[in-house]
Amino acid sequence: MARIARMVVKGEEVVYHVITKTALEGFVLGDVEKEYLTELIKWMSSVYFTEVYGFCVMGNHMHLLVKMKEGSGFDDDEIRARVNRYYKGEDRLLTSGQMPFYRAKFSNLSEYVKDIKQRFSRYYNREHNRSGYFWGDRFKSVIVESGDTLVNCLAYIDLNPVRAGIVERPEEYRWSGLGYHVQNGNRDNFLSTDFGLSEYGELSKEERVRNYREYVYEKGAIETDKGKTIDKAILGEGRSRGYKLTATDRLRYRTRYFSDSGIIGTKGFVNKYYLEFKSYFNGQREKSPKAIQGFDNIYSLKNLVKEACRHSASDKY
Repeated sequence: MARIARMVVKGEEVVYHVITKTALEGFVLGDVEKEYLTELIKWMSSVYFTEVYGFCVMGNHMHLLVKMKEGSGFDDDEIRARVNRYYKGEDRLLTSGQMPFYRAKFSNLSEYVKDIKQRFSRYYNREHNRSGYFWGDRFKSVIVESGDTLVNCLAYIDLNPVRAGIVERPEEYRWSGLGYHVQNGNRDNFLSTDFGLSEYGELSKEERVRNYREYVYEKGAIETDKGKTIDKAILGEGRSRGYKLTATDRLRYRTRYFSDSGIIGTKGFVNKYYLEFKSYFNGQREKSPKAIQGFDNIYSLKNLVKEACRHSASDKY
């Protein structure tokens, strides 16, 4: 049977909900693989002409809610910068004749998802000493209208770990949009909060995330026959606090730093003991203290997101 052509809108900026599943049995994506895939999505999203609203990496599939932008909106200098980013800093000299190729490639949904999937497959097969397909059939994509529809779709994506019974609160799952906002402070401005809702227009990014978090909790507490819901007590707790995150919440979502960061404290403290124990660390690259989002003047020796995604120096994802 011939494949049905994918619905891709030409000449407009359009949002797509992308879903792709593994071809392997069971929940083959563990913590390290999920971290790696998240960083890979971030990298490819900084290369392609995208605006990412949300994502969720589960044990056997992933979701992406992404707007693809037209290449005509980017000048040649921006194309060159993205090509260099694509090739991990290699200085590629582009001729004027190559510009149309990359302008078209970086605005193409299929190319974007293919790059993510193929690079992850190579990584997974290498790390697990296997060969063959990792992903199943072609990815699915749904064209999504901005505004209320987009927010509903985003909530559906962020509630996946709750429905599956993995977490009680959606932001506890760090390989998702809400998890990334809360646990990482939306590091590198990876995720967009421009949902297309008129009532969000004058709000700050933090207020938009708070309002969206409220929406997800209210939506996630509705009883359905499709998995678990947010507990009514947790919903009541969120309502009573106006869905604002407290210092306790921030501490809860960053406890890994107190057990896995090597050295933690003020910037001077971390520097002092890094120099004392420098010989304990592998690699030639100097380490420097990393500020922990959500805490004042507390630093970690390790960037735990990147540490979980370690790969060899020659690895190109």
